[in-house]
Amino acid sequence: MDAFFVSVELTRRPELRGKPVVVGGTGRRGVVAAASYEARSYGVFSAMPSTQAKRLCPHAVFLPGDHSLYGEVSARVMSVFADVTPIVEPLSLDEAFLDVSGAGRLHGDGKAIAKHIRKTIWEQEGLTCSVGIAPNKFLAKLSSEEAKPTASRSGPVFGSGIFEVHPGAELEFLHPLPVRALWGVGKATNARLMSLGIETVEDLANTPLESLMRSLGVASGKHLHALANGVDDRPVESGRGAKSISHEETFANDMFDPASLDTELVRQCDAVAQRLRDGDLMARTATLKIRFGDFTTFTRRATAPQPFNTSAELLRLGRDLLASLDTTPGVRLLGIGVANLGEDRGEQLSLDLDGTDASAAGGERTAALVDEVRAKFGNAAIGPASAAVDGQLRVKRRGEQQWGPNAIERESGPETPPTAPV
Repeated sequence: MDAFFVSVELTRRPELRGKPVVVGGTGRRGVVAAASYEARSYGVFSAMPSTQAKRLCPHAVFLPGDHSLYGEVSARVMSVFADVTPIVEPLSLDEAFLDVSGAGRLHGDGKAIAKHIRKTIWEQEGLTCSVGIAPNKFLAKLSSEEAKPTASRSGPVFGSGIFEVHPGAELEFLHPLPVRALWGVGKATNARLMSLGIETVEDLANTPLESLMRSLGVASGKHLHALANGVDDRPVESGRGAKSISHEETFANDMFDPASLDTELVRQCDAVAQRLRDGDLMARTATLKIRFGDFTTFTRRATAPQPFNTSAELLRLGRDLLASLDTTPGVRLLGIGVANLGEDRGEQLSLDLDGTDASAAGGERTAALVDEVRAKFGNAAIGPASAAVDGQLRVKRRGEQQWGPNAIERESGPETPPTAPV
């Protein structure tokens, strides 16, 4: 999808079209989630601190993110893909791989399918997307980048929208690219390759594998050498589920009070456990993440003896992990997550000498009742008592403060059909 978060916002804020728009945390500790092509022309990009983005483009319009809305639109976009082929592998809310090798008889060749997808998404959502067509995933990803719009002060300069790398032409497309275009080449690896005189993908492809393995390590050397030669045998995995679920927040000011930290942990555990149950999943591992004011970051993990999906069990683990860290320097960011996910509800039998089994059963019954209330009256109908502030229940939402704390609240605008050209 093209500038997905911003583009979704513009469908309900059409008066902002043609202006530099930035979505993300609007406070001094926020980060940019997405920037319009007008804003990108000033050097504003995702993951940039919002304060830096404001310096680069002082007249930009900053909007706090709305993760729930983006999730709803993403689900509808993914359903367009699923109508073409059942083999869809989402990478994020705004990107996916599709294996269309078996869809030709019904929908035509790759380019015909790409045109159909772009037309359908535009008609249904008023959004544009860029499609890359290639024999494998790696080249398809690079092809989609070639098809994307470019930034300008007057708005996106639309490219082809569709770019295809035909079988047999892989190296012709790939080899002139800079080596940093390859997956796995970050700043450090790029610097290492440059020191070896490797600047283009062709340079890398022509470098002996043994030399790369000595310089980069066996795994990295083999991986990059294969990509440089256009080799990527990974299939599109349509059944790949979530590997982890987490919720983290950056606070507007460093948090020193242990009781306040515990309150935030309670609310985050409630949100993560709810997402576990919504996905009919169980977890085995809890992960706590803390970042202090000097950006020093620690993570701690603990594995439970039994699979769990209740906030009570996650909170028990989280509190133990939090207690293992000295928080007196002041906490800038706090997060809790779960991993080792699955649908297995098998339990190891115990003698229950301490009443643990009964307590766990009670926690599951409580969670089931909470789910029933929320299903009927909404997520804000019930939650941890500590989440109530001034008589209002503040339940954590998925994606809330994902890009840092906000300085202002959103002013919602009317939903008006977009007028931008495809």
